[in-house]
Amino acid sequence: MRENCIKDIKLAPSGHQKIEWVRNNMPLLRDLEEEFKKTRPFEGMKITLSVHLEAKTAYLCKVLAAGGAKMSVTGSNVLSTQDDICAALVEDGLNVYAIHGVSPKEYEEHIYMALEQHPNIIIDDGGDLVGMIHTSHPELGDEVLGGCEETTTGVIRLKAMDEQGVLKFPMVAVNDADCKHLFDNRYGTGQSVWTAIMANTNLIVAGKTAVVAGYGWCSRGIAMRAAALGANVIVTEINPVKAMEARMDGFQVMTMKEAAPLGDFFITATGCKDTITVEHMLLMKDRAILCNAGHFDVEIAMAELKKAAKSVCETRKNIMGYTLENGKMINVIAEGRLVNIAAGDGHPAEIMDLSFAVQALSALYIKNNHEKLGKHVIDVSGEIDTLIANRKLAAWGITIDKLSPEQEKYLHSWEV
Repeated sequence: MRENCIKDIKLAPSGHQKIEWVRNNMPLLRDLEEEFKKTRPFEGMKITLSVHLEAKTAYLCKVLAAGGAKMSVTGSNVLSTQDDICAALVEDGLNVYAIHGVSPKEYEEHIYMALEQHPNIIIDDGGDLVGMIHTSHPELGDEVLGGCEETTTGVIRLKAMDEQGVLKFPMVAVNDADCKHLFDNRYGTGQSVWTAIMANTNLIVAGKTAVVAGYGWCSRGIAMRAAALGANVIVTEINPVKAMEARMDGFQVMTMKEAAPLGDFFITATGCKDTITVEHMLLMKDRAILCNAGHFDVEIAMAELKKAAKSVCETRKNIMGYTLENGKMINVIAEGRLVNIAAGDGHPAEIMDLSFAVQALSALYIKNNHEKLGKHVIDVSGEIDTLIANRKLAAWGITIDKLSPEQEKYLHSWEV
């Protein structure tokens, strides 16, 4: 196993500063860090993590290391890795294999390097660790007891593997936990996507038309925040029930072909490829702005766009302009990659406090229960969701009512 592969260890001071900032705003992880220091639940365990490698992820890694885990860390997107964060983690004694802006081949090499420690537990974001173990390098997974998956796209991939009977170990669907998707996907994505769009474009949202592709939890957050900023919001969907929800939430609903001539901003968050194609782009306004909030860079048909473009130029940092045959320019933020993390700092620290608390406790659940879980996608324990929610409320200084014994009895009785 190679020691590290990062850009420059001298960048560490900036990384430490960022990690300390998020630590001060992540009370759940701080509590777990103190608890893990005492109990050392991961003593002797090897954990490999592939998540967007920025400050909040770094703090999760430090919390797991405080619990005794030997950490091997890599990123989950070539543009979301922050080199100063990588350097800080190396100074703190963790093994890190990630550099911002590497080629797809180098990215895969970093995934391989991280897996070379033959982990007992994996923490994945999008399924790249699981994918490598199940395809090109099965030998790297010979000691895996199980793992956790952070995002919608990764869970979709895992469930397909489970249905086909090819999954080699249990994987907890962290994304599906209430304390993850109800807050991270909705409020975290909603805020961070628009923060990134506004920071990178320096344009007003109020009075513009925002087209949001999909109406899952991420898309709901994006649409909700767009409306709060004063935008006219159009939602496109393939699911009739979600389309009804979007309509009853006050948004226009139509096909992408119908929405294409109307939008100023287009944001995809479907988890599916070719949500926006060149056919749609040819119908758009000149200088329409496109970005993607899904995990992989396939929702906007970038390969098709690059072939169709007559010319390409950088119109602003992180934004490329593609001039089509009809003379119109289409502006794409962050190469169609995950806009809030490839062109921003990702979700707020307080939101990721919830998600990463779910990750840490789910990793512990795998460690303690892997033998009886089977080789399937596993839901997060309801006890974990409840524990995290109660701790977060306590951190906010909020108390809530509790059922009396009589109320408990009433709710569990069929007799009136």
